[in-house]
Amino acid sequence: MIDGTAGVSGRRDADEALLDNPDALAEHDPGDMLRHTASGGAQVRESAALAAEANLAVLADDGRPRAVVIAGIGTAGRTGDVLATVAGPRCPVPIIGHRSAGVPGWVGAADVVIAVSASGRSPEALGAAEAAHRRGARLVAVGAPDSQLQSVAERARAPFIPVPRRAPARASLWALTVPVLLAARSLGLVKVNEADLAETAARLDADADRCRSAAESFVNPAKSLALGLAGSIPIVWGSSPLATVAARRFGDTLSANARYPVVTGALGEAGRGRVGLLDGVFGGLAEGERDIFADPSEDDGEGTRLRLVLLRDGGLNADDDTDEPLAVEERRADAVQTLAERRGVRCDVVTAEGGSALERLASLIAVPDFASIYLALAHGLDPMAVPAITEMKELSNQ
Repeated sequence: MIDGTAGVSGRRDADEALLDNPDALAEHDPGDMLRHTASGGAQVRESAALAAEANLAVLADDGRPRAVVIAGIGTAGRTGDVLATVAGPRCPVPIIGHRSAGVPGWVGAADVVIAVSASGRSPEALGAAEAAHRRGARLVAVGAPDSQLQSVAERARAPFIPVPRRAPARASLWALTVPVLLAARSLGLVKVNEADLAETAARLDADADRCRSAAESFVNPAKSLALGLAGSIPIVWGSSPLATVAARRFGDTLSANARYPVVTGALGEAGRGRVGLLDGVFGGLAEGERDIFADPSEDDGEGTRLRLVLLRDGGLNADDDTDEPLAVEERRADAVQTLAERRGVRCDVVTAEGGSALERLASLIAVPDFASIYLALAHGLDPMAVPAITEMKELSNQ
């Protein structure tokens, strides 16, 4: 009999003081999630080197594919979103994420399937790799070395890029993403050069330093963001397709690490309905009853309120014929910040930086990744150990 509360520990109210105590942080983070998250730059460099050793050139032998399917679940599935947004709207073929076993019915010899699994044994990636082999599609596999996925790739005589398991899957986004990008580069679908990778790795290193556990809350952007979100219902919106990928990634990590419910999506979609949340019982209606003279740090905790996180891209637009799409996104982002201010809903803004799409995406993901871990630690939660996930696997496999 499984006890539904087995292994569940922590506190409902966040302990702000704990975040400025490095020893306490280490004690509450036995799985070293902070250290794993800080390895993003190293992941980019290692995966780029491993991909260079794989025979990706054979992918180009049969020319441009009709479509590319990225098969995986969870963080592995997010790699397809990253590829699609880095490739941009001018990508000559569709890039399609597939998050269930097998492949879409139309996949055949004209297509490429990239199967991704950190463990190398997820049913989704394995099923997709097997189906791609049966249908004669070109296959690339990315996952743990000496795994079932590698065996399938070897049987199919397909390129396999090994990704050593140095961290949990959700802290391995960059290790899984870089091989996918480089496989797509071999197909002529995305422009990612060595300088882009080096600058992205340097950006991740710099953000890891800014977000290190020894940096106090008032200078640590991740701790500040975590404390702002504590006790709230987060809404995370991205101002552009690239920023929306980062927003959905933040939703993944807030749920998995900090166990917070979260609303994520594109700002354009939000403007068609979800922006109404700012008027609702957790938004403007709740904020209207707040004492404007009260100290926010002494909130009595009655009534959960929204907290808006806006990820703003700004865009590069170097290849666009017009700046109008960028101008629309910027006006929309300004508008939602004004709406939140008028309703008393607090808003945090993270703005992209960098010279390439990949580096800009990294700049929007790094600080929120750390914030999700600090939020978990503030609540006394172990960000790595999620009892509900373990129990779900046990119950599903009975």
